[in-house]
Amino acid sequence: MSDTNRKIIIAVDGFSSCGKSTFAKAIAARLGYIFIDTGAMYRAVTLYALENGAIVSGIVDEEAVCRLLDRIAITFRFNPARGASDIYVNGDLVEGKIRTIEVSNCVSRVSAIPAVRKKLVAMQQEMGRRRGVVMDGRDIGTVVFPDAELKLFMTADPKVRAQRRYDELTAKGQQVTLEEIECNVRARDEADMSRTISPLRQADDAVVLDNSRMTVDEQMEWFMKLFAERTKNE
Repeated sequence: MSDTNRKIIIAVDGFSSCGKSTFAKAIAARLGYIFIDTGAMYRAVTLYALENGAIVSGIVDEEAVCRLLDRIAITFRFNPARGASDIYVNGDLVEGKIRTIEVSNCVSRVSAIPAVRKKLVAMQQEMGRRRGVVMDGRDIGTVVFPDAELKLFMTADPKVRAQRRYDELTAKGQQVTLEEIECNVRARDEADMSRTISPLRQADDAVVLDNSRMTVDEQMEWFMKLFAERTKNE
């Protein structure tokens, strides 16, 4: 648990496949905070759109996606077996389904839809209202919680990120190629940075963490020193 009595909001932004969720989850566990995976929320909307005909052959029908939004309820439930929260859509567990390459190839386009971002940002802000949360995504420190007390911006070499993502997917038995994954990583970077609504960018007061050559333990050691500095006067 944190030594400070006053809990804060920790925003973890950055590029895809940087290990943001894994790191944010570990931070939350270390501090006794709540972890909210906002990327999983956008993936959940994408999955629902795929399953309900709003995305066909990789083509996103934005109007159709928007019509589905009022039918989507997203919740998180703690899973003791994983030591983390699983994501549910309308009461159905979708934790595994949202991690496929099919969802990955469409999620940037879905997340760029203004109505989607408006709905999910409102949900995220409500989730963080009581503080004591670690939230990761693309626009947490710039849009969702611009006043977050501690902001991190994670990055890593695209080839390193592609290899990590490839290892993750093949370990789950998915048939993918490293070339396909690297193309997806680079395409998502471009889409995330160039979208009109809430583009991916580093907040002016964010601290950069390039974890290309850092272990998870080294990242946590780095973070705990930063956290101690930021909360010593609380």
